[in-house]
Amino acid sequence: MPGRREVSGDGRAARRALRVVEVTGPSMVPTLYHGDLLLVRYGASVHPGDVVILRHPFQQDLLVVKRAVERRPGGWWVRGDNTFAGGDSTDYGVVPEELVLARVLARYRPLAQGQRSVSAVAGWAASALRPVRSASSRLRAR
Repeated sequence: MPGRREVSGDGRAARRALRVVEVTGPSMVPTLYHGDLLLVRYGASVHPGDVVILRHPFQQDLLVVKRAVERRPGGWWVRGDNTFAGGDSTDYGVVPEELVLARVLARYRPLAQGQRSVSAVAGWAASALRPVRSASSRLRAR
């Protein structure tokens, strides 16, 4: 998806590309599920509690989705919402700022195969597209 051009307060043009990415794996359950599609903004500012796309610190050709918990010296402490899945800062430490690429704006959950009853489609329609909000105040770094 092509990016939009925006003008910052000092007149310089800044590129803030919107892209769609697909979630694979269970690390962000219950917020995100395998197969969900995410609308992300590359280059957006990140705040504690935001869901972000980042390059894995040890395998930089791999993009991962995690929650930015807090800024620390050297970058961001990130966690998956599914504490049993692993693969976050508890395994690889602080993620350098330059590896945090985008902030997740919204989640789209595609209609599942065979989900055709009126009640199933109505339930899907009510929850298919949602903004991805920051985590509650109970979010803690470990």
